[in-house]
Amino acid sequence: MPPTEVSAKELVFAMKKNVWRAAIEVGFIIFLFYSNLLMGEFERSGIGQKKGVAGAIADVFTAANFGIAMVAAQPVTSYAVNDIPQNLRRDDYDR
Repeated sequence: MPPTEVSAKELVFAMKKNVWRAAIEVGFIIFLFYSNLLMGEFERSGIGQKKGVAGAIADVFTAANFGIAMVAAQPVTSYAVNDIPQNLRRDDYDR
């Protein structure tokens, strides 16, 4: 097989690897989003100190917050916010 050709198995493996990476990235961003919201509930003005953990969790896990988390965690959003500026800075240093 010539070096430029890639087998179908290698392509499938590479795609699965990218899908797993994206799923882990999305899950981690959602975890950080919700943990940040939950910590905020126990600040001085947060409702968590008055209603307790159950009240704080009920206040944090809403449909609106889930929508925000899903938009923020999309790999496209992450790529636009993190990777594009990083690549632009890297290109500036290479010149």
